[in-house]
Amino acid sequence: MLHAVILAGGSGTRFWPQSRRALPKQFLRFGSDRTLLQETVDRCRVIVPIERTWIVTGESHLAETVRQLPELASEHVLVEPCGRNTAPCIGLAAMQLLAVDPDAVMLVMPADHVIRTAEQFQRTVEQAAAVVANAPQSLVLFGATPSYPATGFGYIQRGAELSDQPGAFRVAAFREKPDLATAQRYVAAKEYFWNCGLFVWRAATILEQIELHSPEIGTRLKRLQAAIGTAKWNETLAAEFPQMPSISIDYAVLERADSVAVVPAAFEWDDVGSWQALARLLPADADGNAISGRFCGLNSTGCIVRSSEEHLVATFGVRDLIIVQTPDATLVADNRDENSLRQLIAELERRGLTGFL
Repeated sequence: MLHAVILAGGSGTRFWPQSRRALPKQFLRFGSDRTLLQETVDRCRVIVPIERTWIVTGESHLAETVRQLPELASEHVLVEPCGRNTAPCIGLAAMQLLAVDPDAVMLVMPADHVIRTAEQFQRTVEQAAAVVANAPQSLVLFGATPSYPATGFGYIQRGAELSDQPGAFRVAAFREKPDLATAQRYVAAKEYFWNCGLFVWRAATILEQIELHSPEIGTRLKRLQAAIGTAKWNETLAAEFPQMPSISIDYAVLERADSVAVVPAAFEWDDVGSWQALARLLPADADGNAISGRFCGLNSTGCIVRSSEEHLVATFGVRDLIIVQTPDATLVADNRDENSLRQLIAELERRGLTGFL
């Protein structure tokens, strides 16, 4: 049976000041009346009922997760005692699924990506699930066809087409985030996909692969597995989970495993990794500005503006700025410098302004 596992952790720093540590990106709305978390659950409903939907989140995000998803059973919200990246997180979910369904197949996805459209997404999931049904040891990734030479995404190089699953391919190699020239070469080659961070596999298979390739995680997961449904669960989770290495499932397993396949995504995908993503998600005005909220600009071009309908942002004679207004903080930044926001967050922390983070 197919289960949806939605990863809903995160610190919220890349969308400061609107996102905060207690309210990261997945709880925000981007051009919709539903949050990214709610939209992720919504697009799964046709192929995975809410009764087989699971959320993995942190303690500090539990209350908001429950508030936004009141239809979700409380036992389907899995709480990490601390952030440990995707490998321990996915292992934790896989154990819980096996406890209720020994044949569970996992559809794993982040809670904070934008995917259009739901029908195309569902069709791609069905194709990936068919690969797993035919070859139960398969680990299936989703790859989006690059629409531009992105330097902020990892890439998957496809290999030979699977003989028994037309349209699915073996993974030949994983490529780190490239420089611009390399990204342009990847796009021209037409054999590379963006790595979407969405996966389909059997819960039993991914646990076996974690134990094989990352035994330091696998050993502690086995101790946790023995405590499921007992009075020692919380105590064991608090003792074992923080001791696991913080590592992604890509590094821990996928780049080391055999039987890794990629299915081309039939849908539009964006990981909404920074404020620059709004320029891709929102229609531009006549001056090339991407606007969300109330705005009036004169001689202003190439700006990204995020405000409320109650607060007017007005500009004159500026270009290529990010302007984000919130009730207690306003960001004004160069929209060509994607990485300096991290430096700004660190400086706020250094100056003791943690109440704004």
